[in-house]
Amino acid sequence: MQKLIFGSLLITGFNTQLYAQETPQNLPDLVVTATRTETAKNQLAAAATVYTRKDIERLQAKTLPELLSGTTGIDMAQSGGYGKDTNIYMRGTNSDHVLVLIDGIKVGSVTSGTTPFQLIPLDQVERVEIIRGPQSSLYGSEAIGGVIQIFTRKGGREDKPSVTLDAGGGSYDTYRASGSVSGQWKNSWYTLGSSQFGSQGFNARSPVRGLNQPDKDGYLNTALNARIGHRFDNNAEVETFFMRAEGKNEYDGTAQNKTEFVEQTVGTTAGMNIVENWRSILRLGQSRDDGDNFAPNGTFSSSFNSTRWNASWLNEVALSDDHQLVIGSDYRLDQVDGSTAYNESSRYDAGIFTELHSRILDNHFINASVRGDKNAAFGEQLTGNFGWRYNGGYGISPFASFGNAFKAPTFNQLYFPGFGNPALRAEQSTSFETGLAGDHDWLQWEVRAYHTNIDNLIVTVTNPVTFLSSAENVGKAQIDGIEAEIGTQLMGWNSKLNMNLLSPKNRETNARLPRRAEKTLSYDLSRSFGQFDLGANVLAQADRFDDALNKTKVAGYVTVDLRTAYHLNKNWMLSAKLNNLLDKQYQTINTYNTANRNFFLSIHYNN
Repeated sequence: MQKLIFGSLLITGFNTQLYAQETPQNLPDLVVTATRTETAKNQLAAAATVYTRKDIERLQAKTLPELLSGTTGIDMAQSGGYGKDTNIYMRGTNSDHVLVLIDGIKVGSVTSGTTPFQLIPLDQVERVEIIRGPQSSLYGSEAIGGVIQIFTRKGGREDKPSVTLDAGGGSYDTYRASGSVSGQWKNSWYTLGSSQFGSQGFNARSPVRGLNQPDKDGYLNTALNARIGHRFDNNAEVETFFMRAEGKNEYDGTAQNKTEFVEQTVGTTAGMNIVENWRSILRLGQSRDDGDNFAPNGTFSSSFNSTRWNASWLNEVALSDDHQLVIGSDYRLDQVDGSTAYNESSRYDAGIFTELHSRILDNHFINASVRGDKNAAFGEQLTGNFGWRYNGGYGISPFASFGNAFKAPTFNQLYFPGFGNPALRAEQSTSFETGLAGDHDWLQWEVRAYHTNIDNLIVTVTNPVTFLSSAENVGKAQIDGIEAEIGTQLMGWNSKLNMNLLSPKNRETNARLPRRAEKTLSYDLSRSFGQFDLGANVLAQADRFDDALNKTKVAGYVTVDLRTAYHLNKNWMLSAKLNNLLDKQYQTINTYNTANRNFFLSIHYNN
């Protein structure tokens, strides 16, 4: 294994600028994920949303799904409370059409193809970048709907160690405790943090035939994050990072109702300047997604373990002040292990890409990228992306982009005994997008319209004679949407309104794609009064269908959340949040419950 991984480095390219990818400036106006190098948002045609650590604390989000809820372009379906399966549909694409990175390392299950957002510990997260739209020309498979990159916590000061502490509790016997210490000594830096989140939960599922289990479905997550790095006198850097979350999750099912899980990411990055205008970065990492499942009587039922080895190399070359070139490649080896004997247990993907970011005629910005991938399962794939933006007078910016993307079949779709089809091809998409943005002293707004076609969608087909099911490339989808964002700062009040209008259709049946709401509206309002912070959030979603034939409808809903915080002094703060103020009884997946009115109180320390 080691020979294979290190040997692959000789043929792979680049990943991202070390200092940018790992330590982006804590500003929402700069993003790394859209170009794999640090770039200003107002120079990009791509749609981007950034949550900083300050945003996480201001919104008082306890979990990653809670943070992402109501985000522009994101729809979410959850099968219960804390820790339960969470499917994210970005711009109406499938839940496995979103690429997820943690500190530049690709994560997620290679069997199901999705990422367990509900298990990623938010207390260990410093920043979240969300790029909507096709990104396969930079990242390869899975980025049809977009990319979500999670940066774990990193910080430190030269004068003294920085310490943070957080503890709290609330409804459903929920509690949270976390702490971190970080610092810098000469040219070295370090971070160490840990957290635990637990809840007795509530009954995840309403009574249905054969599945009536009126019990509380609890959740426990214990996490650790560590990072250490050093900068040499010649501006070369090396850094090692580690994040692990493990625990247990209870849910309602027939064959099994408990899972013990491990989510882990570890990696090493090294970078140096080859010459003054050429920086080269090398990264090696591994991510794990492990789960042991148990039957209601406590006996072992099954296990599914995914391992992803990542190797990448990136070169950023400044051709001039207005033109930057990125040339790179990635290598990934996916492996599956567990109680199921798959017909194949590993596969590789190697990709080479290049991206040009240019400023022309003063205020025109061009981003163009192209990538070639070779996958052991389905062969070669070529993708490209082109974006244009013009920052004109009066703060108005038109933009447009085009790109194609692909999604490799999962191990379940390819190799699961009795179901997998090794002849499957990659799912394919093409997307067009255009829009306008405005930036003024007290008003920021953006409107985007997009169109996406997806072919070769992998669906389950049942033989009418044998009644056996298999995965086949027979699905087709068309997704049209409009996104709008408006943010204002008036008389001390900060507000932001997000709107999504979506038409996700099956091109063969004209039915709406399941579990997508056609209309979503979210509004957040906040203000500080001296030592007090006040905030409110409203989320409204229209109905959705829970099945492909559109026969089972799940009603829409409106929720209202309130939050407040009191700063005792510069180090200590008390906070409180009341979720679902109106005590709305609603579901996002048919028969699966969501939380009633609930609260959470916490105390924070930060020196």
